[in-house]
Amino acid sequence: MNTKKKLRPAAATKGARPTRPEDQRLPIGSTFAYGFQHVLTMYGGIIAPPLIIGAAAGMNSQDIGLLIAACLFVGGLATILQTVGIPFFGSQLPLVQGVSFAGVSTMVAIVHGGGGIQAVFGSVIAASLIGLLITPLFSKIIRFFPPVVTGTVITTIGLTLMPVAANWAMGGNNKAPNYGSVANICLAAATMGIVLLLSKVGSAAISRLSILLAMVLGTLIAVVFGMADFSKVGQGEIVAFPTPFAFGPPTFELAAIISMLIVILVTLTETSADIIAVGEIVGTKVDSKRIGNGLRADMLSSAVSPLFNSFTQSAFAQNVGLVAITGVKSRFVVSAGGVILVVLGLLPVLGRVVAAVPTPVLGGAGVVLFGTVAASGIRTLSKVDYKNNMNLIVVAASIGFGMIPIAAPSFYDQFPSWFGTIFHSGISSAAVMAILLNLLFNHLRAGNSDNQSVFVAGTERLVKAEDLRCLAEGDRFENGKLIDCDGKEVPVQAAEKATEH
Repeated sequence: MNTKKKLRPAAATKGARPTRPEDQRLPIGSTFAYGFQHVLTMYGGIIAPPLIIGAAAGMNSQDIGLLIAACLFVGGLATILQTVGIPFFGSQLPLVQGVSFAGVSTMVAIVHGGGGIQAVFGSVIAASLIGLLITPLFSKIIRFFPPVVTGTVITTIGLTLMPVAANWAMGGNNKAPNYGSVANICLAAATMGIVLLLSKVGSAAISRLSILLAMVLGTLIAVVFGMADFSKVGQGEIVAFPTPFAFGPPTFELAAIISMLIVILVTLTETSADIIAVGEIVGTKVDSKRIGNGLRADMLSSAVSPLFNSFTQSAFAQNVGLVAITGVKSRFVVSAGGVILVVLGLLPVLGRVVAAVPTPVLGGAGVVLFGTVAASGIRTLSKVDYKNNMNLIVVAASIGFGMIPIAAPSFYDQFPSWFGTIFHSGISSAAVMAILLNLLFNHLRAGNSDNQSVFVAGTERLVKAEDLRCLAEGDRFENGKLIDCDGKEVPVQAAEKATEH
């Protein structure tokens, strides 16, 4: 059965605005199935920050469990706000929201600095409110994101996520005795193989659900070989609403707020890149208004999240890959994922079921997902004009700069903490470099010259063989006109018109 026939416009009434790809609606069952697929994709990423921060704060397992439930709950609400949208808030794009990993090291530093978890919450509130005030500045940079920039950033997003997939495939916990074992990697490989096999089958419904089905089948394989543990699913509360300020009222320390403000700037940069990336993948118009609405949703969610014991919120890059690989562009699918996250936050028992999915299974699916993000960026870069300009060096330097913290995670350890916070993220590094180099070479043209570098040496004139076959002996080009051997002018068709036929 072809699910494409079931898609119907969100606004089908006469006189309604043209339907955008992201406004398509699917049957309710498919909507929640695809939404659950999004939850599985980002689940490991959303629970990692509270695990790390809670451990740094010396919390027991019960309190850490409370943090995780709170992060799921707030992430779900933030996702619904981002996808459904209200006036001035929400990009109305298929973006999953969750705790940003960019601030983990800063939050751990605040905890270790003596402020405790209360200072973390206070710094998040203050810095997010400041971020909310400066979003108009970030929303105006859309004209500085041509394909040479967006393609570079999208490619870097996929490449920087690959270590996450590899870590998951090896087991996720590098202190575990079976970390990197052949069994773990084979389970990841089996899951990846199932994704590829299901993607090939003729049924569109099965192909689009390939990630979810592969995770289910991968988990069943793990059960058969004794690699899945569901013993802890029944432990703990079944229903629990996040208690506001469960760890005490927030405290506001100037140093902590300044440090967190840097994190917020990184988050704004990454979210801007993610909004543009998913807009490119979906094939919809992304202007400064939509970017501004998306960033305001980010900042509002981040400012409110400490009320429910959560942290900064941002778009999840790995779910951008899921949109690309499944072709399901509906924002309402992601809204359904947000509803599921809220339910998981209210029903910790369901969260424990999802958490029981073996990490290598997530890794096997992640290799395909994150690779798809990189491939989408390469597809965008293929549209860039590299002739007689410096676009090639913009791409080369930006991707190379973005790969530094991935290739050498300790590269910026000796730099000031604010510098490391910004550039420790490969996505932020590539985005900053691509924007600056694009400004330098494509906007500030003073001093530019033709073929001024070896990077444009390969852009000499090129004539295709099929074009030469149309010429006859004696044909010539004079004064901008093609003259045949008999002296008659040959009409020259514009490339744009030629591609229409």
